[in-house]
Amino acid sequence: MVESEVFIVERTHGHDALVLGDGEVEPAGVTPSSHDRHEAIVAAAMSPVVETPRWWWPTVVVLAAVVLVGIVAWVVQLADGLGVAGYNDRAFWAIYEADLVAFIGVSYGGAVVSAILRLTGATWRAPLTRIAEATALVTLPIGMLFIIPHLGSPWKVWELVWPPYWNLSSPILWDFFAVSTYLLATAVFFYLPLVPDLPIASKFLGRRSGFHTTVLRAIYKVLGGSWEGTPDQKRLLHGSIGLVAIMVIPMAVSVHSVLSFAFASSSRAGYMETIFPVYFVVAALYSGVALVMLAVAAGRRLFHLEAFIHPRHLVRLGFVMVAFGAAYLYLTFTEYLIDGYSGTTDAAAWVREILVGRYWVPFWFYFVAAGVIPIMVMAIKRTRNAKGVTVAAGLVVFAMWVKRLVIVIPPASEPVVRSSLSAAGTAGTWGTYHFTWVPISITIAATAAIPLLLLVLFRFVPILPIAEMEELGAEETAKSETASHGGGR
Repeated sequence: MVESEVFIVERTHGHDALVLGDGEVEPAGVTPSSHDRHEAIVAAAMSPVVETPRWWWPTVVVLAAVVLVGIVAWVVQLADGLGVAGYNDRAFWAIYEADLVAFIGVSYGGAVVSAILRLTGATWRAPLTRIAEATALVTLPIGMLFIIPHLGSPWKVWELVWPPYWNLSSPILWDFFAVSTYLLATAVFFYLPLVPDLPIASKFLGRRSGFHTTVLRAIYKVLGGSWEGTPDQKRLLHGSIGLVAIMVIPMAVSVHSVLSFAFASSSRAGYMETIFPVYFVVAALYSGVALVMLAVAAGRRLFHLEAFIHPRHLVRLGFVMVAFGAAYLYLTFTEYLIDGYSGTTDAAAWVREILVGRYWVPFWFYFVAAGVIPIMVMAIKRTRNAKGVTVAAGLVVFAMWVKRLVIVIPPASEPVVRSSLSAAGTAGTWGTYHFTWVPISITIAATAAIPLLLLVLFRFVPILPIAEMEELGAEETAKSETASHGGGR
């Protein structure tokens, strides 16, 4: 049998649905019509919009409360200064900078992976793209906001957007330009595939009544424009999506490379690394793919999308994640090997503090949780399943955030005048950073904002790309029929 993505009509959760076989399930003698496929896909894609599960409001309220606590913590910091967040003259960069790198980094996973899968023509991507692109859309602005608590005086953000204050020699300014441009590209990349779905969603809502439905139909009419699905419109849309997909990849690389310049352009051991641009990019893709896997797994379970998002989708994303993880481990080894054997006192002191000194616990936690365990999960057949790769993805997301702390805090607390290990191997003059409830609350609030925004977003847009799934499903069905006819001759 030719392995393909085959649609099968099945009874799931009390209504007809389509199973994306992915080579796992035989058709069992059922040949669904295009109308059946269409109805099942639309019903599943619109279920988060028209249905409110019992868990939805309690979850939203809890997440919103967590976000509110983070806002209160930020207000306290505004009143009392960065000292309440643990910052001091001996540790001037810490958790907020790690959060900035981590949250902006995970946003790349959704957009870049979706772009790569589109450009390579991977048909199994169809049920995943909307969730992946939505994850990128909500995480990027959250990451950008972390520059505000770090400033202490948030009104200074005005200096990033008002030309008379621009310091063109500052990597922070160029990073702001790069991230803002990437945010625009991410929004366009999310919107374009949504255009052909909006008339379908509006027609589906026409069967219902109510204020929410009326408002949504009005929004869909405006955003959908004059889309009629003509061949010329489809050709123009596919070309536009392909162009944006091509642009997203180098933009993501440039954005995180520029973000690394804020560290690499300094004169401190541990920051002044020429490997940082590629190091940051690979880390962003690694943690980003892991976050997409968590979002896909959660959406699959909470909104009953098992008929469309097969466990093999998660396993395939797991292979992509582990490939980036192996590359990141290699770059980590390269960085510490070069600095450790460079003979430079400051660099050697920094490496020692991380591997066997005061920072050995977070470093080796990252190494095991984000390095060894994901590779083992994917290498062992028994754990290479939806549950196993989801657990591995959760470990990667958290451990890579810990790794960002290891990147940021040690060099910031290292003495500038002389190394603490330059004499007799002592470590007496290193600065310290102490976590307080303020940055912890703000970090947890930002983390809670991701699922909160996703839950709200999918109350307004279909969670599955309807038109794309129908188009790719029809192509795969045609290929399967052609292969079966060819095999019978």
